[in-house]
Amino acid sequence: MIARELISLPSFAEDVELGLSSSPKTLPCKLFYDQAGSALFEQITRLPEYYPTRTELEILRDRSGEIANEVRPGVTVVELGAGTATKTTTLLQAFSRRQLRVPYFPVDISPAPLAEARMRVESQCPRVSVRPVVADFSQGFDFLQDIPGRKLVLYLGSSIGNFDPGPAVAMLSQIRSQLAVGDALLLGTDLVKDPSILVPAYDDAQGVTEQFDKNILARLNRELGANFDLDFFRHIAIWNAEQSRMEISLVSLRPQVVDLGLLNRQVRLANGERIHTESSYKYTMPMVREMLERSGFSLDATWFDHQTWFALHLARV
Repeated sequence: MIARELISLPSFAEDVELGLSSSPKTLPCKLFYDQAGSALFEQITRLPEYYPTRTELEILRDRSGEIANEVRPGVTVVELGAGTATKTTTLLQAFSRRQLRVPYFPVDISPAPLAEARMRVESQCPRVSVRPVVADFSQGFDFLQDIPGRKLVLYLGSSIGNFDPGPAVAMLSQIRSQLAVGDALLLGTDLVKDPSILVPAYDDAQGVTEQFDKNILARLNRELGANFDLDFFRHIAIWNAEQSRMEISLVSLRPQVVDLGLLNRQVRLANGERIHTESSYKYTMPMVREMLERSGFSLDATWFDHQTWFALHLARV
């Protein structure tokens, strides 16, 4: 057997080993977004059940002018977890009408969607200069200090909801520590609503979300040499009202032993045992205000869609 220390392991290997040896078992949701996962997520955003993208886009289409006026001209836009920047062009166009040149730094863990983002923004927003940044947020936000000018940091899509409350505050605090007076954050949050709306958004009728969830296991097979049999796992999505979050898991459909390949270890799964892959917190306004204040931000303004399902919050440093 090859000595493990001589093998070049993926950067996520330690997280995988720790998560699959814990109880309950977990896998980090950042594993969703390889090239295949990013493409699947783009499909999810177009599903009829998946309301977050269209409700946030409604706010951006209706209120981008107001947002740009609140932020004021002369700003550099930095988007965390930009993906393909499908929604962002609306906001960038609003800034383009108020300043001669808009520097835009889309940041993502995967280079493939950033390349698409660059083409999309440059074709639709000629006054925007696009400078993609590939970064893993688990390594921190030091790159923000290298971006000149007064900054508006976008963190859209309610991606903050993937973090438990403590880590969410820690992450926003890290962002705040890299910003200066005059900078601001535009944060998207999904709001608490009826489970009949929430659950289908994470377990659609076409099964695209199940493919997206199972792609984590497929990625471990591809990149770690694991041997997960995807047919013996089922995707589930449950609303936990007490914790105010959707809980996403893969359930083992039989007792099984999985070889983790390059990690030189095996994982045993009982019939019905879950691997937690994602939490998605849903917020009330008091929850949002507390989270921002604990992170060192001051909530300045909030915009809602017409059903009050989603919100964008402008927070000042």
